[in-house]
Amino acid sequence: MQTKISRDKQLTVGIVGFGTFGQFMAKRLASAGHRVLATSRTPYYQEAAAIGAEFFEDADDFCEEHPDVVILATSILSTEAVLRNLPLTRLKRSTLIVDVLSVKVFPKQLLLRLLPPELDILCTHPMFGPDSGKGSWDGLNFMYDAVRVGKEPRRQQRLELFLEFFRKQGCRMVEMTCEEHDRQAASTQFVTHTVGRMLGAMGLSSTDIDTRGYEALLKLVDNTAHDSFDLYYGLFLYNTNATEELERLEKAFDVVKKQLFGRLHDIARKQLFPSAPPTALPSSTAAASGSSSSSSSSSSSRSDRGSASSGGLPVPAVPGAPSASVTLVSNNGLKQGLKQEGAVAAGGATEAAAKQ
Repeated sequence: MQTKISRDKQLTVGIVGFGTFGQFMAKRLASAGHRVLATSRTPYYQEAAAIGAEFFEDADDFCEEHPDVVILATSILSTEAVLRNLPLTRLKRSTLIVDVLSVKVFPKQLLLRLLPPELDILCTHPMFGPDSGKGSWDGLNFMYDAVRVGKEPRRQQRLELFLEFFRKQGCRMVEMTCEEHDRQAASTQFVTHTVGRMLGAMGLSSTDIDTRGYEALLKLVDNTAHDSFDLYYGLFLYNTNATEELERLEKAFDVVKKQLFGRLHDIARKQLFPSAPPTALPSSTAAASGSSSSSSSSSSSRSDRGSASSGGLPVPAVPGAPSASVTLVSNNGLKQGLKQEGAVAAGGATEAAAKQ
């Protein structure tokens, strides 16, 4: 159901790129009483009519309708090509050009470079989409940066009318520079998409004993799976902060792994070597008692027949006990089996004899 608004507050909004997100925006704008135009490579006549929008397959005809605002609802990767093929000279000289990409410095620089100076530029990022914003928009973040807007009253009024639409929808309006957006979005958005795709690659699925936390992870996987890989790749390629965040994520994972394996190693050593190694005699004492040490070597060898040597430390063997095996996992993922046999007296005797 469309809301009727006064003509002086009604905008003619053109949307370039009438895919899922373009239709999502068009539906809300049309229901708020604004006139909506659309153009796209794919003919969406029926979809536009169902929403209450007008579709133009020819971009020249679209621009000649002289929209007050043009929203670029294209993918990150195709934005430059679309903009270069748009007949900008057929637009009104005061048209407000709005981008809604998930990165901001890239479109800001692109629009400043390619658009005629008489066109206004507003960079925005609705921090929601067709899935997260299919119901109410109350409390959902809408970031914007008025990069270049003329001081004339009619230009300022048009900008305010466009932003007012999102305020009335309940959005939390966040005015922020494009540079600061990309710095923060590298953490809030790129890391979220990365973790979601990693968990998706693990093939996680629901179980009979799901916890709330696990359900949240499954929801994250589901949300990121609905976005194309091109979107994710664009978040990485066109945000200079993304590489740094990816490295931080890898380092954080290594820290957690080392904590796990380090504790496992300590526990295993305590189990293998429960007693402290004997204290070595001072060199002077050893020299003075050389003859006694020599005479006692045979008895020492006999006493060693009930033990095995591992890394220079005695590992007591319990006669008649079953064999035990402990596996240590080092930080680099290698596995080393440390095996102690219960009855090793014969082996110990053979080793002692060989040393003599």
